[in-house]
Amino acid sequence: MRDRATDSPAGKETRREADRLLAATARTVWAPLLVTGLAVALSTAAALALPAALAGAVDGVISGEGARAAWLLALVLAAAVCGDVVSGLAGAASTASATASLRLRLTSHLLRLDAVRARRFPAGELANRLVGNTATAGRVPLTVLHAAAELVSTSGGIVLLLVTDWRSGLAFLAGVPVALVIVRLFVTQLSGVYEHYQGAQGRLAARLTDTLAGIRTVRASGTEEREIARVLGPLSDLSRAGHDMWRAQARGVWRISLLLPIIEVVVLVVAGLGVTDGRLHPGELLAVAGYAAMGVGFVEQVDALLGVAEARAAARRLQEVLALPPLVPGTRSLPYGPGLLQLRGVTVTREGSRLLDAVDLDLAPGALTALVGPSGAGKSTLALLAGRLLDPESGRVLLDGHDLAELSPQALSGAVAYAFERPVLLGGDLASAIAYGRPGLGRDQVRAAAWAAHVDDVVRRLPQGYETPAATAPLSGGEFQRLGLARAMVRRARLTVLDDATSSLDTATEAQVTRALVEGMRGTTRLVVAHRAATAARADHVVWLDGGRIRGQGRHETLWRHPAYRALFAAAPHPAGEA
Repeated sequence: MRDRATDSPAGKETRREADRLLAATARTVWAPLLVTGLAVALSTAAALALPAALAGAVDGVISGEGARAAWLLALVLAAAVCGDVVSGLAGAASTASATASLRLRLTSHLLRLDAVRARRFPAGELANRLVGNTATAGRVPLTVLHAAAELVSTSGGIVLLLVTDWRSGLAFLAGVPVALVIVRLFVTQLSGVYEHYQGAQGRLAARLTDTLAGIRTVRASGTEEREIARVLGPLSDLSRAGHDMWRAQARGVWRISLLLPIIEVVVLVVAGLGVTDGRLHPGELLAVAGYAAMGVGFVEQVDALLGVAEARAAARRLQEVLALPPLVPGTRSLPYGPGLLQLRGVTVTREGSRLLDAVDLDLAPGALTALVGPSGAGKSTLALLAGRLLDPESGRVLLDGHDLAELSPQALSGAVAYAFERPVLLGGDLASAIAYGRPGLGRDQVRAAAWAAHVDDVVRRLPQGYETPAATAPLSGGEFQRLGLARAMVRRARLTVLDDATSSLDTATEAQVTRALVEGMRGTTRLVVAHRAATAARADHVVWLDGGRIRGQGRHETLWRHPAYRALFAAAPHPAGEA
């Protein structure tokens, strides 16, 4: 049962890339895998020698000369135990290292994506792939190694069975083709089911994450039952895939469980007749039984094959994320400059819609520029371009005459600071959250930035002050937003971008913060996505976006003469009362 999408040329290419990903992962853990391989080889050799050693010990006991054979048997058993212990420890290390390698690769890739592609998959879906699918794929190197060892053991068992008694060997081989057909059908049926099952798990995780993020809205709206039904919607797909898996397992397992004992019984009957005829010694009968048991071990490859099938499905889900093109970092440094931001013929398209269309724009260095426009006009997209959190499909974005695409990440982070509508505070405590990315900043600088953002008094009132853990700080949305502003202000970058970073502030606090942007950051270039007329009125320059194009620009008082411009701020009175 395979999804049609996986049979398309793109789906086949994804499968090939996923297999290359698994191979590359195996190469990263070659050292513990090598130790595991040597230990498994020792265990396999001991397993192949065990039936013969046991036969020799039995025949020695019967003949009264069993001391040497007993010591040999003890040596073989000790080798098997040592091999199992070492392979268990080294195997666990290789699996852990492979999983960690995949998680590091996936996380690093996600952090290199632009701001739009990073949201291609819901957070819950990404968490499922980062935690569950990496663990599944990380087991592949060890699974393949054990499968190879089992194949050697099985092949060796069959060869030694033929050497010990060719009649018993032929009786065994007669049942092998039937068993192989059953195994192949079993694996084929289950391979496609795994991908559907993992996909349903991912959708369920994504919906649950979204619901938890908006739990207050759900409770306030009284829509708990409806939300539960929405979150559990993928359960039907999960149940269908699970039942398909169980049905396939049931069909395969009972057939294999019936066939294998029949093969072993037939082999033992032939060998028993050999003992009766005097063709075989009693010890050789035990050897035949042992080699027959090893020979049917090829059926145990079903678990390994299913594990590989499940891992390949997981790797395809990882590859879907890794296939998203990342931002290619530049290498050039950025010489000192006043903070002149220029856009030249910039076009940004996503999912067939033009977010920005051939935009040309100059932001005067040292000035405060307000970016206004209706929802969907392209304001946030332009703001993301300013610090290369997004690359345009065409056109160039320049800072002091240097293309952002050519600058190193260190140069960019030092030159451009951001504050967002919903800041995520990283770094530990509140002081570290404000200084995030600038660990060398002193406490005085952190407090000065917090004071400028009008949040210093809020932090000081907390029992632990600036040492309050950011993750558990009892702050409102507006207070968190001011902390985000402080984080941008403390960097003293030549260009500061505020993307809707004052939307949660009350009018009085926004006026205070805007004064800090106007006066406290004078001399640096500031780009503010503005929704209030008061903010636009204090700006040195206003850029009016509409439909991805610049509809107008100039002073707020000049643009205010346009009815469509005034309509942008219809909910708020004009601060100076101009008509």
